[in-house]
Amino acid sequence: MSTGTTTLTDRKARAWLWPALFSLVAFAANSVFCRLALRDGAIDPASFTVVRLASGALFLMLLIRLRKPAVPQGGSWRGGLALFLYAFLFSAAYLQLGAGAGALLLFGAVQITMFGFAAYKGERITPRMLLGMLIAFAGLLVLLLPGAEAPPLPSALLMAASGVAWGVYSLLGKGSPRPLADTAGNFARSLPCLVLLAPVLWVGGGTQLTAPGLLYALASGVLASGAGYAVWYGVVRQVSAQQAATMQLSVPVIAAVGGVCLIGEPLSIRLLVACAVVLGGIALALAPRR
Repeated sequence: MSTGTTTLTDRKARAWLWPALFSLVAFAANSVFCRLALRDGAIDPASFTVVRLASGALFLMLLIRLRKPAVPQGGSWRGGLALFLYAFLFSAAYLQLGAGAGALLLFGAVQITMFGFAAYKGERITPRMLLGMLIAFAGLLVLLLPGAEAPPLPSALLMAASGVAWGVYSLLGKGSPRPLADTAGNFARSLPCLVLLAPVLWVGGGTQLTAPGLLYALASGVLASGAGYAVWYGVVRQVSAQQAATMQLSVPVIAAVGGVCLIGEPLSIRLLVACAVVLGGIALALAPRR
């Protein structure tokens, strides 16, 4: 009996394993695409956000229209607002953040948001989980301590706020009955929020758009965001919130490797130590009890 149950569990795990890996690589690719686009002023953060969300919405709407039978648009205004806040704050923060450090801060905030929600819902927090979260906080402090390689505090706070928005967006996906349609609807509902960027463009002196910046923004919108987020909504339906949070711990490592290999960012000791401490602490907090 136990062998049959184990086999069934393994089959269920394999069903979402590869989609989950695709989503995690897409999340890391977003960090790399954004950093490449904003480097050397190829595009401004507001324009990057507009192109990213608009191209993602168009891509997803075409997908649901081409399906047979056609799928009606889903999603919610809460999902659209959370997506907009995440995307804009994400772009603004990456003006002064490296790909690896930015992803580390982003998903550290995601963990805090999702576990805070679990605590609010009355889930018991064990001493081991509390110890793991304290270790993770220590890792973030190592990254944010004053020093030549420490990220600027304003950018770090923007990325942390972006992580909170993404945590909310992921939690909304737990109740998604139609992942593709709901993701398309969330992207479509994020577009009216783009008018809020008009003051940002005016204060910042207008748009700055080059061909490389546009291509990176399109890649982020269509591939890393549109496709990646639709697949992710399908994954979070099949796993617990703790499993979803745990899987995302690999994203800062993937983004850091991408930043070093593709952007030429330095592989600093501070970043290595912070990654090890944060990921180790949260892994301790989420590890199943033997």
